[in-house]
Amino acid sequence: MEKLHFSITINAPKEMVWDTMLDEKTYRVWTRVFMPGSFYEGNWDQGSKLYFLAPDKTGKTSGMVSRIKENRKYEYVSIEHLGFVENGKEDTTSEAVKNWSGALENYIFREINGKTEVLVELDTSDEYKDMFLETWPKALEKLKSLCEK
Repeated sequence: MEKLHFSITINAPKEMVWDTMLDEKTYRVWTRVFMPGSFYEGNWDQGSKLYFLAPDKTGKTSGMVSRIKENRKYEYVSIEHLGFVENGKEDTTSEAVKNWSGALENYIFREINGKTEVLVELDTSDEYKDMFLETWPKALEKLKSLCEK
């Protein structure tokens, strides 16, 4: 696993940026960059299970099953990825999952002079590295535009 880092400065208070990033409706907007139709089921409370989902090419729902490892409101959220969801079924034990299970995705929010710096740190495999290098900057730009409009 390799750790990737992304950041953006948004001209808005961190509470607004946090709410926009994690709210169910606006989450769907900024995450379209990763997969059209992206959404989540569950909540962001520490210890909660959260499903990151989207329709796949055949129209069936697939994605990831994760757990909120840590949540310090308006400051930090850590997501631990546990496995995949395919056809509505969780896979947390296959060999494909074992190579990836436990990967973390962390969001850090720092307010500096009325603006918010959002830092994203995530563990990735070589298989997804190029996709994340291309999509995370676009997703953060979309988040910025939502917060600054």
